[in-house]
Amino acid sequence: MYNSRISGLGFYVPDNVVTNDDLSKVMDTNDEWIQERTGIKERRHVVKGEDTTTSMGVKAAERAIERAGIDKDEIDFIVFATLSPDYYFPGPGVLVQRDLGLKTVGALDIRNQCSGFVYGISVADQYIKSGMYKNVLVIGSELHSHGLDMTTRGRGVSVIFGDGAGAAVVTREEDTSKGILSTHLHSEGQHAEELSLIAPGMGKRWVTDIIEDADAEDTSYFPYMNGQFVFKNAVVRFSEVIMEGLQKNNLGPQDIDMLIPHQANLRISQFIQKKFGLSDDQVFNNIMKYGNTTAASIPIALTEAWEAGKIKEGDLVVLAAFGSGFTWGSVIIRW
Repeated sequence: MYNSRISGLGFYVPDNVVTNDDLSKVMDTNDEWIQERTGIKERRHVVKGEDTTTSMGVKAAERAIERAGIDKDEIDFIVFATLSPDYYFPGPGVLVQRDLGLKTVGALDIRNQCSGFVYGISVADQYIKSGMYKNVLVIGSELHSHGLDMTTRGRGVSVIFGDGAGAAVVTREEDTSKGILSTHLHSEGQHAEELSLIAPGMGKRWVTDIIEDADAEDTSYFPYMNGQFVFKNAVVRFSEVIMEGLQKNNLGPQDIDMLIPHQANLRISQFIQKKFGLSDDQVFNNIMKYGNTTAASIPIALTEAWEAGKIKEGDLVVLAAFGSGFTWGSVIIRW
């Protein structure tokens, strides 16, 4: 039986910065309104033709592989988490395999939205603990900006999301007292439509239906979010799954050295921080700069925290996410 550890981290965000003031020029909103509700000051948007979900993931992966100190051909498996793939099919995992020039390793795509990276780390952890693989590349990458309703009608959702990618190399660890100690995953599908993008999909509205109706008021192909309902569920599930992970390992909130929450809303992170009695030095937030990058938010934040020296060997690091599905989860790591 092995443990697994994160041996390399990397992230990439596009150069194009979009401020709240920039958004106020295309929709009825303002900087104060956005910051008060979300904590977001700016986000990154891909300029069309310059990046894709896959290309951002590849750039983040290249940095993670280099930092892991391994050759790319030592990657045994790819896990790619996203809700915004380049194509309806195939998924971006195989495109990463192609673009990185890897041997014919397996590639798995995960569709768990904001919880996607946590789910991906859990999958990698199980493969490594079983002895099947030695180095698994886990990527979270999102390109939201091309699919948002950038008008006043869509402002409640569109001001929140940004583009970017993060990646981690998960590697076999012989010392079972360190690395990923446990992962915890949950879902509650009865609330699936409260945060969703319904079309195009085979269930209700496919592309042919959208084209046939040619309805300019059809919003089924834009993201929908019942904001207050999502917020209320998020703060409960975040707390539960963090405690579940800590208790599994006979730990308490006082043992946390660094909490990396999914960057959904700064108010959610602040609520959790206060509830667990954590200091500003024990929680890392960067939603102010990047907005909500769903599956990419945790690996981007984890990488930034590590680069800033806020995560050191021996630290207890907790990753936690909640999002569409509803899905949520946590990862407990002894760095």
